[in-house]
Amino acid sequence: MKTLTPALYAEKYHDTVKDLHADLRLQEAEAGDYILPRRRPVSHKCSYGRALVIAGARGYSGAPVLAANACERSGAGLTHLMTPESIYAIAAARCDGAVVTPLPANGRGSISAEALPQILEQLQKANACVVGPGLGTGPDSQALVKGILRGAACPLVLDADALTALSGETTLLLSCAAPLILTPHEGEFKRLGGDLSGGRLHGALAFTKEHPHLILILKGYGTLVCRGGEAAVNPTGGPAMAKGGAGDVLCGVLCALLAQGFDPWFAARCAVWLHGAAGDLAAAETGEYSLAPSDLIRHLPAVFRKLIR
Repeated sequence: MKTLTPALYAEKYHDTVKDLHADLRLQEAEAGDYILPRRRPVSHKCSYGRALVIAGARGYSGAPVLAANACERSGAGLTHLMTPESIYAIAAARCDGAVVTPLPANGRGSISAEALPQILEQLQKANACVVGPGLGTGPDSQALVKGILRGAACPLVLDADALTALSGETTLLLSCAAPLILTPHEGEFKRLGGDLSGGRLHGALAFTKEHPHLILILKGYGTLVCRGGEAAVNPTGGPAMAKGGAGDVLCGVLCALLAQGFDPWFAARCAVWLHGAAGDLAAAETGEYSLAPSDLIRHLPAVFRKLIR
């Protein structure tokens, strides 16, 4: 890890240093910080965890597919996608190897709140879960997110519409006894009650000091990973990744690492590094304009190989 003072961080990542102590040291990630072990010769799919992805709604079939395919590509032993029956056929046809289960849908094509018992049953078997990509908004999504927060025992990643469901109700985060990771972009962070008026780093640190039980991944240029008063900044990735769907890939990578049993703080920082590094490789091939989220998944094997010792 490299260390950065707030001033050096602000200069490099175009942020401010308002109200930050000059002695604060930030960790800037390097590839050597994330060593992944080789797999045991005698192993099987259950050796590497069950990853559960709860995602998708009518009109948003791409998000669950990207998350599930990225999860599988990132080493999860078994990836299980639960998605509304309104898009089941599309999602199942596009998933590489995930188990895909259709759930009851409401009139808007989102997962119905009636599906909660079925979700909770699978959640008890999961080693990690991501909720939110393309989930849709509305009362059913809010009820599902609340029920999952209360019922989860495995590490839980909340992204996209799952974060929107918590807007104005972040006290619900306290109801979750499981390890919890939030992955907002700046707009979602503001809806959660985050304050960016003093800069990204100041806002992220303030939020995690108020919610010390969770890890925050504040996406954007120089993605920040924070817990309590601790912060790490990620140097990989670039503007080519500013595309809808890139965040869904990150969720899949993170869920896979968590399912394999990696510590949540390590998994969060490692997933962000891998995601950005895949974006750098993809951008070198496609250029800044033409990168697609699926290109990130395609380049994950190369960046994973860099970390295996």
